[in-house]
Amino acid sequence: MTDKPDIKVLLIDDEQTLLEYLSKRLLREGFTVKATFSGEEAVEVASNENYDVAVVDLKMPGIDGVETQKRLKKIQPFLQCIVLTGHGSVETALESGQQDAFKYLLKPIDYENLVETIKEAYQKKIELVNEKFKEQVEEIYRSGLGAKGIKKAINELRKLYGID
Repeated sequence: MTDKPDIKVLLIDDEQTLLEYLSKRLLREGFTVKATFSGEEAVEVASNENYDVAVVDLKMPGIDGVETQKRLKKIQPFLQCIVLTGHGSVETALESGQQDAFKYLLKPIDYENLVETIKEAYQKKIELVNEKFKEQVEEIYRSGLGAKGIKKAINELRKLYGID
């Protein structure tokens, strides 16, 4: 049995070769990986399954990386987005930052740096989820529900946040 968390990564890039390479490497690293070739596909996939971290290319046909981040954050507010691009500029970095991008990385990517960044982004997600969970538990306690009501409400929150 390992102590490694099962980190679910959503890869979004229109470069098939890069996606295949990253998918294989990340799978070997122990991550659960879903590769998508467009922002539209990523949004559809994220509507049906939760992810911890998304690695998003900025320049793609259809909806670009900035718009993809916006849509992903609406669906999964705790999802951490790592922006990966070969077209880096101050403007795109600032735009991505406005979408709460966890980090901005340039292609060609240093693979070890990407793995570390994914792990850091996962930790950030866990911290945010735990923080929100605690806030909501405190609200429940203040709400004046009886003991059974509090227990039921907390169990619902546990399910919602995937906390065992």
